[in-house]
Amino acid sequence: MKEYRLTEAELKLAEIIWANEPISSPNLVKLCEAQLDWKKSTTYTMLKKIEIKEIFINNKGIVESLLTKEEFYTEQSKQIVDEGFDGSFPRFLAAFSRNKKLSNKEINELRRLIDEHKEV
Repeated sequence: MKEYRLTEAELKLAEIIWANEPISSPNLVKLCEAQLDWKKSTTYTMLKKIEIKEIFINNKGIVESLLTKEEFYTEQSKQIVDEGFDGSFPRFLAAFSRNKKLSNKEINELRRLIDEHKEV
């Protein structure tokens, strides 16, 4: 199973790419310099790291995602449930809500999601 985890720095770069893709690598360097105070070498090093994780690709100087932001976070969430809760979504939800009371709006949204994704 592929790991969908990014370091804090990798995630910052990913967010910039998702917000601006497709983006040329020189423009990505400029954005990273302006937003993250990174040097060109830092941007290319970090880009290479997230390319290895097969989340983004730099094809002839054009950087694009192989996974959308939503797909990435979906896969990351699945990994958390699989690894931390033996694949049990109810156990995950119980742990998540243990210290947080759910509002009626949140409860209704969960019910709607459950109804939409029921096995038949």
